[in-house]
Amino acid sequence: MGVYQRKPAVAGIVGAEPGVVASVSCNDVYSFTKPTRGEITLVAGLGVAGDVHAGTTVKHRGRVAADPTQPNLRQVHLIHAELHDEVRTQGYEVPAGGLGENVTTVGLDLLGLPVGTILRFGPPPVGAAAAATTTGPPDGAAVRAGCADGAAGPVGPVERAAAVVAAAAAADTGDAIAAVVAVLAARIEAEYLTESPAKNPAGSQAKSSAGNLAGNPAGSSAGNLAGSPAGKGAGNSEVGEGAPRPAVIVTGLRNPCNQINGYRAGLLKHVLGRDGRGNLVRKAGVMAVVLHGGTIRPGDRISVDLPESPHLPLDRV
Repeated sequence: MGVYQRKPAVAGIVGAEPGVVASVSCNDVYSFTKPTRGEITLVAGLGVAGDVHAGTTVKHRGRVAADPTQPNLRQVHLIHAELHDEVRTQGYEVPAGGLGENVTTVGLDLLGLPVGTILRFGPPPVGAAAAATTTGPPDGAAVRAGCADGAAGPVGPVERAAAVVAAAAAADTGDAIAAVVAVLAARIEAEYLTESPAKNPAGSQAKSSAGNLAGNPAGSSAGNLAGSPAGKGAGNSEVGEGAPRPAVIVTGLRNPCNQINGYRAGLLKHVLGRDGRGNLVRKAGVMAVVLHGGTIRPGDRISVDLPESPHLPLDRV
């Protein structure tokens, strides 16, 4: 249910052909796997509506125990369906959502993308279709209010995506995370500047403050890009003709852990290994934050928007 019947993937090719959403999943309670759904709703700056991992600060229990103030760069988990095909040849049957991902893709080399890649889902909404997009404040209770097929969730404007960057400003992040946040801030800034003043009342503010934030993700201006640390009071820029598609910004790799062996004994070694130089190779998908809210369904096309060079390779987040 909720799984797109896919054709053979074009593995390793990014941008030549758009990818496709094979399946979507979410869960409102902590569990290793996530059940598939007919659709999920992205919430800008927070994650998947109704998913237990939604929020501007870390929600994965291990990360919360270590430091609950860290920015949530793991709002949305994406896995390439080709990984399921690969481990099947080793005797492991792993369904969509089995490794806890929110979005299962086909036809995209997710692991080969650089930090800051924007993945956009479906065709741009226009007219009545865009007007039907729901909006609302980033209220935690509303975000967690269920995860059933077709469940409506708040879809915030792009300004709220900067709330994650604001969270990073309030936390003690290391250099590696600071570099990721800097790329994230630059991508959010660039997205602001594509909005016209008429559609984005906060655009002029973003233009003046985002540049400072991109150069100093830990600086005091972090909240300014969002309008406030929670992004409240931002313009309603995701409703109306020409509204942006649902989109996420890729931040890094999922770090496979021993829970995978608890799910399928021996599976961890097939999603975490070493290359010829002894470097760790993490295959369990990528993590992302939500740039634009909206609904994603199996069968939606995925377009890839790469950041400017030089590219920062993905590492665990």
